[in-house]
Amino acid sequence: MQDGLASGAVRPPDTEPQEGGLAPDEAARRLARYGPNALAPSSRTRWWHSLGERLRNPLVLVLLAAAGVSAATGERGSFLLIGAVVAMSLAIDTIQESRANRAADDLEARVALKVQVLRDGRETELPPAALVPGDVLRLSAGSLVPADARLLEATHLFVNEALLTGEAFPVEKSAGAKDAGDAALVFMGSSVVSGTARCLVVATGPRTRLGAIAGALAREPPPTAFTLGLRRFGMLIVRLTILLVLSVLFANLLFGRPLVESFLFALALTVGLTPELLPMVVTVTLAHGAMRLSAREVIVKRLSAIHDLGSMDVLCSDKTGTLTEARIALVDEVDIAGASSGAVLDWARVNAAFETGLKSPLDEAILAASPSGPEGWRKIDEVPFDFERRRISVLAEREGRRCLVVKGAPDDVLALSSRHLRAGASQPEPLDAAARALAKATFEAIGSKGCRALGVAWREVEPDRSHADLADERDLVFAGFAVFLDPPKASAREAVASLAALGVALKIVTGDDERVTRHVCETLGLPVAGVATGPELDALTDEALMMRVDAVNVFCRINPTQKARIVRALRRRGHVVGYLGDGINDAPSLQAADAGLSVDGAVDVAKEAASLILLRNDLGVLAEAVREGRWAFSNIMKYVMMGTSSNFGNMFSMAGGVLFLPFLPMLPVQILLNNLLYDVSEIPIPLDRVDREDVARPHGWDMGFVRDFMLTLGSVSSVFDALTFALLLLVFHAGEATFQTAWFMESMATQVLVVFVIRTRGSPLASRPSPALAVTALVVVATALFLPFTPLGPPFGFHAPPLAVLPALGLMTALYL
Repeated sequence: MQDGLASGAVRPPDTEPQEGGLAPDEAARRLARYGPNALAPSSRTRWWHSLGERLRNPLVLVLLAAAGVSAATGERGSFLLIGAVVAMSLAIDTIQESRANRAADDLEARVALKVQVLRDGRETELPPAALVPGDVLRLSAGSLVPADARLLEATHLFVNEALLTGEAFPVEKSAGAKDAGDAALVFMGSSVVSGTARCLVVATGPRTRLGAIAGALAREPPPTAFTLGLRRFGMLIVRLTILLVLSVLFANLLFGRPLVESFLFALALTVGLTPELLPMVVTVTLAHGAMRLSAREVIVKRLSAIHDLGSMDVLCSDKTGTLTEARIALVDEVDIAGASSGAVLDWARVNAAFETGLKSPLDEAILAASPSGPEGWRKIDEVPFDFERRRISVLAEREGRRCLVVKGAPDDVLALSSRHLRAGASQPEPLDAAARALAKATFEAIGSKGCRALGVAWREVEPDRSHADLADERDLVFAGFAVFLDPPKASAREAVASLAALGVALKIVTGDDERVTRHVCETLGLPVAGVATGPELDALTDEALMMRVDAVNVFCRINPTQKARIVRALRRRGHVVGYLGDGINDAPSLQAADAGLSVDGAVDVAKEAASLILLRNDLGVLAEAVREGRWAFSNIMKYVMMGTSSNFGNMFSMAGGVLFLPFLPMLPVQILLNNLLYDVSEIPIPLDRVDREDVARPHGWDMGFVRDFMLTLGSVSSVFDALTFALLLLVFHAGEATFQTAWFMESMATQVLVVFVIRTRGSPLASRPSPALAVTALVVVATALFLPFTPLGPPFGFHAPPLAVLPALGLMTALYL
């Protein structure tokens, strides 16, 4: 058996292919028996699972503990209010997240992977979860293997099994008997590098080899920038809450106040400081952002990726399909001197026609230019393309003559050649230093015109040669260059300018020659600040690359390993990095980036690695998506700023008031009511409008700014609270009930209405809030003002204040705002 796969192997059941594939009723029976083809059942949309997770949240546990103490001490009003706060928070959060997840699932289903399956006599596309043992699948280059399967047919099949073995190099597979071992099996989690296959599913879900070791392979994904920011914010609030509550409890006990009342007051402050709606605000805002992005042809697979997209300040992308039309045409075939040569197309056609890997647009262009195909040739073998060699070789025969035909990067093919064929000549000539210099000049001239080129060469081998390998790629006869043109996109110039205006630096990471890339950049008005090539990167350590990566915006002749190195170096420099790719070679970089972006037509491996899918390969679409990401993050930050400024200031004022007042500044039940009404006023924040300035530049979590904002605005709030205290005591000589009622009214007004100031960096009169936010906030403030004058006031300890107090409270609120 193959190294690394023997341990824990799962024997395939005794399954035989059925003519025409499984019938629908038989497939349904097997699905019921074996279950969905998934390593673990999804609990994402089960509301009871979501509710259980929230009940284990430390903040919710604190609230439940406060409710328990209130019930035990006979504080029925406090118990009911805390219960209402917890119930409302849990209900809103659970319902909204369930809706958001359903919406996200619906969006993701639009770009979900599909598998070619033979069912009921015809091929059909099914999601991988619907596969059952006995299904017959078709695989091709770029496919993810969706289940463990035995090969029935295989043509030059090479599979990457790095997930299972850790081995980076592809493994060759071939069809064989059931007892042929791993060489005749493909496994869930692997991917097809080249070739095609027809295979029989023998194990699904947990019964696969990957399922047997899934526990060992399972790792928590590294936290994203968004997750780390939320975590730091949560810890900041927890530390402040503990400090404030312990201080208040100690002060009350020091002044000899009743223990139970002091404890309930401290618990009420804890409730007031707890941002219990933050999970709901985050989930709803991101889900709403995902729906808005879908309208702009971007499908979100991971909700937190919306924040990463909005925070992105560097985008790495290939130029093909993003800056260019990806409509590649073969425009010329020339020898080393630049003279037209039909032999180049003849040999290129043989290579492109018999290649079994994922055909590139260059192959398609070659075949389109020669629709008759390689007449008289028969394929014998092939050495598949890989991104290290940057070439593919095909062994073919015609009229008893066998030749190895090589096509790939011109520099590499020239290095393997010892002779060349001039246009119109019948015999090759030595490829000496002068000929190599001529070839180099011709290649540079092609690149300077913005054209791409492939080197084409061949070598005749023994007539009985039946196998080709890397050692055969030597002593080649260089036929010349196949020349291609991929015109720049008409919309690319505007899209590049839009990204630059949004503060997103575009870095081109391509396998193409630097002259071609420079020409495209110049055509589109993209300044080339610096150029680095793959060979240059190989000579740099990771530390040296990290120091250089900011100064370079065009990386040429780059292989997949180098692409991922560039992304990691940028992240270590503190950038939030997006990567746009659609090929097999892009998967490592998509996983390494903060925001991995692919397109709907990408290979399975790339789509699986990406967190966002563009339905249209256009940088203009991406610019719109960046704006949406910033819109979502701005609304999340509004709630954070509210919770760390006015709300914190009011709670701080309550804590400070116990040191100077002969009574509690607000009863525990009033604090809880204050918190409940405040939470209601914040529910529409996820749907609020966002100022243009907030989407103009990248933004990320900045705990230093949050802390400074909280201390500054919280202090301002507390100063006005102190002035209100003085006004009530010294001017109106308010008693305990009147003082608590009046301050409750003023506290609610300032705490809620300040959202209209905090939600914008400009004038509150110029930036209009969403109607839902405006109406909800005004209704909550009206409720707080009228409640003391209704029969519902006395149960909360309210006493209707003198009417003369109201204008004074209004003046203090206006001055504060």
